[in-house]
Formats: sequence, structure tokens, C-alpha cells
Amino acid sequence: MLTEQLDDIDLGILRALQDDGRLTVKELAAKVHRSTTPVFERLKRLETNGYIRRYVAIIDADKVGQGFMVFCRVKLSHMNRAIATEFTNYISDLPEVTECYNVSGDYDYLLKIYSPSMSAYQEFLLNKLGAFEGLGSIESTFVMSELKHDYHLPF
Repeated sequence: MLTEQLDDIDLGILRALQDDGRLTVKELAAKVHRSTTPVFERLKRLETNGYIRRYVAIIDADKVGQGFMVFCRVKLSHMNRAIATEFTNYISDLPEVTECYNVSGDYDYLLKIYSPSMSAYQEFLLNKLGAFEGLGSIESTFVMSELKHDYHLPF
């Protein structure tokens, strides 16, 4: 477990950045009650060691016309390493797919897809996702309202 290598100060830095990734080193140091130089060094170590993968802005999908959200379950016609790699590469090139998980159960993959509308999603299914040769079946679940959307990890 990676968190065993982290002390309370490291965890405090990570928690503070989960709240606001735009904190300056000075602001971050104040939050963890340390001086800036050691906090800067810890921050660089956390980034270098992959605890912090990247910094992003969280955009309101409705405000940019992409508020139609769908969870799509995909079953491939057959599964092996080559087809899984091919599907992963294919999905990586589709900007509508914002998240993709290889899952257990009746389906092979769970996709999170954003679209401007139901008709745009239908076009996406027919012309993009449906164009993948090894596709077996697709099942879509349309999000009616988002009740919780949190990026905080519980550590």
C-alpha cells in the first residue's frame, strides 16, 4: 500500500490539493503548518513518485453543451489480449468517452460518455462505438440527475 510511505504531512498536502489543486506552495505550506521549502520538496516528491498524477480543471458539462451523460456497458464478441488492447486503443481515441473501466460480470467494459443530446449519443453509438469490429453488445444507462460527483479519495 503506497500510503504506508507517507506521513501525516504528506497526507495533509494531498488532502489540501484534493480541495484546491491551484494552491500555491505558500498557501499549501500554511495549510499543513510547515515552511515553504520543505513543502515544495515534498510536493515535488509526491509528483515524481506518482501520488499526484496531474492537475486538472473540473468543467461543468452542462455549461459547455455536453450535459447528456451515459454509462455504457460493452461486451466484446470474444475476449483475448489482442482484442482487449485493440478496444483500449480504439476507445482512447474517442473524446466522448471520458472514463473506461475493464469490469467483471456480464460485460467487459464500463464507459462514461458525455454527449450534447440523445440524438448525438445515438450518432455516436452508430458511427463510432458501433464501428468497432469486435463489439458483441452494448447496454446504455442514461443519467437523469447527478447526485454526487466527488474526486476526493478517502484516506
